[in-house]
Amino acid sequence: MSFWQLMNTGGATVNVLLALSVLSLAIIVERVVFYFYCSRVGRERLMEEVVREVKKGNVPRALDICQQANTPGSRVVGAGVKRKGTSLEEIENSMERQMMIEVSRLEKRISIVGTIGSTAVYIGLFGTVLGIIKAFQDISQKGAGGVSVVINGIAEALICTAVGLCVAVPAVIAYNYFIKKIEDLQREMEVCASETVDLLRAKA
Repeated sequence: MSFWQLMNTGGATVNVLLALSVLSLAIIVERVVFYFYCSRVGRERLMEEVVREVKKGNVPRALDICQQANTPGSRVVGAGVKRKGTSLEEIENSMERQMMIEVSRLEKRISIVGTIGSTAVYIGLFGTVLGIIKAFQDISQKGAGGVSVVINGIAEALICTAVGLCVAVPAVIAYNYFIKKIEDLQREMEVCASETVDLLRAKA
């Protein structure tokens, strides 16, 4: 069955599911390409370079390193290093605020993918139910030969369920992956913040 035949057979329900699929895919690509993998700089390498520059007293260079790394952890470190020379409480508060900002950025639009993953199957089932109702209406109208009509009608209606599953499964997998990735990045930010506090305390 061609793409256009699929859309015509499934009706409005399939059109809605395809639109949700495009939206989900766009968010997944945007999150993966432009945020989760925006930098390959690891925490160990970042902290080694920052520690080296801070110990030299070259704070501007340390901030440049954080900016070039362009990761949630590096931005947290940068928020702390920028406050060098102030109290440890002020440094910790600055990094904590930055962590909240980074987590908010990471979670942006993720709930949409989760919602699509949890509702696409039910939208598909709704389309299937409507298709079956239509098939039985055709039987009542055509009388003889109704078995053939209802079989064809049910087969067409089940397309909605199949499309719903095809939309839901990737969305659920992506949502679970994003949640795990956010947890990992949050732990990394906490470690970076702890190491930065130790570094600046030693320099105080």
